Order: sequence, then C-alpha cells, then structure tokens
Amino acid sequence: MQTNGGSIPVLAVRGRTLPEAWEKAVLACWENGVDVRTEYDRKNSDGEYIDPPSRDCSLVVEVADPFSEPRIHKNFPGGPEELEVYRQEVVHGIHDHWVDPSDPDKWTYTYHERLFGYEPTEDVDDPAAPKLRAVDQIEYVINKAAEAGHSRRMQAITWMPTADPQTEDPPCLQRLWFRILPNAAGEPVLNLNSHWRSRDGYKAWFMNAFALTDLQRTIAAAISKKLGRHVHTGRYVDISDSFHIYGSYFEEFLPELEKMKAANWEQRAWPSDHPALQMMFDETRDKLAKDPDYMRGS
Repeated sequence: MQTNGGSIPVLAVRGRTLPEAWEKAVLACWENGVDVRTEYDRKNSDGEYIDPPSRDCSLVVEVADPFSEPRIHKNFPGGPEELEVYRQEVVHGIHDHWVDPSDPDKWTYTYHERLFGYEPTEDVDDPAAPKLRAVDQIEYVINKAAEAGHSRRMQAITWMPTADPQTEDPPCLQRLWFRILPNAAGEPVLNLNSHWRSRDGYKAWFMNAFALTDLQRTIAAAISKKLGRHVHTGRYVDISDSFHIYGSYFEEFLPELEKMKAANWEQRAWPSDHPALQMMFDETRDKLAKDPDYMRGS
C-alpha cells in the first residue's frame, strides 16, 4: 500500500473550466494520492478484503471561470438528465419533501434544506426531538453581501454536531463561504469556496461543482437585485479533506482514466448550450413539473 509515511498528501489543481478542473483533480488524486481503506470495503466469508483500498488525498481545486465553455464533461458518471435533476435539487429544493429521517425509505437531509432551512436538533431521526428555529442561511448571505460584500462572515453550514455524527449518512458538504471583490473595472464579483469532509472524486465531484456554481450564480443575481447593479460570478474554489476514488469501482474507472491521459479534455466536453443538451434538460424539467417524485431513489 502507498501510505506516504502516514501523511495525507495535500494537492492543488487549477482549471479554467469545470471539465478541465475535474479531470486535473482526478488525475492528481490517482497519481499522487495514498491508499486508504474505507468503512464500505467489501469482505469475503473469511474476512479478507474483496475491494482494493481507495486512492485518497486532501485536495484544493480552483475553477477560474466556472461558466466558461465548454462547461459539461461528456464522461462524468451520470448524464444530462441526472445533472439537471441534481442541479434543481441543490438550487431549488425540489426534493426537500423527501427529507424524513424517521422513514428509512426517505432522506436524512438535502443540501438545499440545510442551507435554506437549517434547523438544529439533537436527533434527526426523531421527529419529536426539540428543534431550534429554522434559519435561511442563504438569505443571510444575500443580505450581508448587499450590506458589506467584503465581509468575511458570509457563510452557510450544513453540519449539526448534536445529531449528524450518529447518522449513517451525514452531509459531505460542510460549509459555503462567499466574498465580493471588485474587478479591474470596479464591478463586484462574487467568489465562492466550498468545504467538504468527504468527496467521491470520480462519481460525485462534477455534479456537486456544477450545482454549487449554479447556486453561486443564483445568489449573485439576488445580490444584484438588492444592490441595483450587476454582480458577476467569480472563481469557485473546492476544498476536500478526503478526495477519494473508491477501490470498489476501479474496474469501471480505469478505462476513463486512460481516456483522460490520452487526449485533451476539450475533446470530452460539451458547451452547455449544445442543442442536444438543451433538449435533454428541457425534457427533464417537463418531467419534474409533472411528477415531483421523478427519479425518486435513483
């Protein structure tokens, strides 16, 4: 096993676009990460591991211009339909009604529910457990940005130390942090940092970053409305304590890794306004409008 002397590598990559940054992040983890066992590794009847260790590192990813094109990677696990559903889930809360920790068939949380209606409790699994009043943290960020965009206090959290450590599926996203700085023309630019305790670098990162940058753009638009002037969407920085590639899916991942090594990332990316993509996004929105439980459990 590659252990790096017991030290988790700290890596950093930078890309102009989301697809470029994702590929660089995955390659950096694979080439410079360490081997770490997970709590999910499968074992046989003799107690021997079936899955190889995951590849793991601490990773900082900067996306210099998250809305520059091409914005969509063709080969991220999932597809346009799943991407649009997830974007709406994070930005618009279309699946907040699936949150019911007392029901084993439903969810403990959504990121939208934690960010827009953070309601601390001692036990998320017990509907009768005492709760504090719900807080719309994104509303706070928008108001604070309009008041003092240079403030260092514009953040929103997800973690509930009173309840999340006891759950089987606590949030991976921990915190969003925002700040506004002027560009060369003196126009305000909204920057976003996201902080994650755990990250499936191959199967989750792209969809996470796509949705959060769309949330960043939505918040910039809300601040623009309050200020009466345009607020630009700036760089996105993504910080993972554990950015990992699971050993359980190496067989699926390694062919994609070879593609990343063989050719420039732009050959595997689509502009977000590609007609085929727009058609799939539109069809997905129509399905969601007709059935709020569309893709439930997928």
